[in-house]
Amino acid sequence: MITRFAPSPTGPLHLGHAYSAMLAHDMARDAGGTFLLRIEDIDQTRARPEWEQKIYDDLSWLGLSWPTPVRRQSEHLPTYAATLDQLWNKGLLFPCHCTRRDIETAASAPQEGVPMGPDGMIYPGTCKYLPRSKQRPTGCALRLDMTKVAQQISYIEQEQTHSIPARFFTDAIGDVVLARKDMGTSYHLSVVIDDAAQNISHVIRGADLAEATPIHIILQKILNLPAPAYHHHHLIRDANGKRLAKRDDARAISKYRAEGASPNDIRRMVGLPEV
Repeated sequence: MITRFAPSPTGPLHLGHAYSAMLAHDMARDAGGTFLLRIEDIDQTRARPEWEQKIYDDLSWLGLSWPTPVRRQSEHLPTYAATLDQLWNKGLLFPCHCTRRDIETAASAPQEGVPMGPDGMIYPGTCKYLPRSKQRPTGCALRLDMTKVAQQISYIEQEQTHSIPARFFTDAIGDVVLARKDMGTSYHLSVVIDDAAQNISHVIRGADLAEATPIHIILQKILNLPAPAYHHHHLIRDANGKRLAKRDDARAISKYRAEGASPNDIRRMVGLPEV
């Protein structure tokens, strides 16, 4: 078993991150496998070296270990670009120049309603049928033409096989962005390529990312990449039932460390067995 924890260095890790990382670490350890750390820093406008260092510090303090060097997404942009070229040459991508407001306006037209998908409003197809250039364009978003790739697909979630019908991809997901204008890639594309490159066998992550899983599964299929098994765990919430966010500094791991908590204290807080 090979698991991973893949945080973005854009803020402090909180109890929810601690739970996810420790769960992935424990599952790999108990299976005699390997736990990997990956830094998802494609958003260079928000990523900060100091936050990356604090990720290493917090996870080490929790008692977690991983092989080095870690994979940092910002070091693999050419790999993502090559995959985009592959998809473009197969006619599976189209450029999109729509702003968020454009999409909101088109999607909220009276005859359309406002259908929502994993990435927000389902793209209404405004740019989908415009002429395409021979070479992949840059400086704009690139969307996956879901009508060309939708198919019935099965995947494993917590040791049970689930099936997704082809129509779900077109009706409930739509033409997702695989390259953002300011990044040259996207979370969906990068995470799928990274998981395959690192031979991840089990993706352990929060239930808030479960909606993204069908997108990743269809990408694995069309890119001929291996499909890991998935385990979407429950979320750690505050006293009001609200899931934690990075801006919630009151539950940052570093704050508990400064107040004298031990790693086993954190384990008790999130419901994991002590070590």
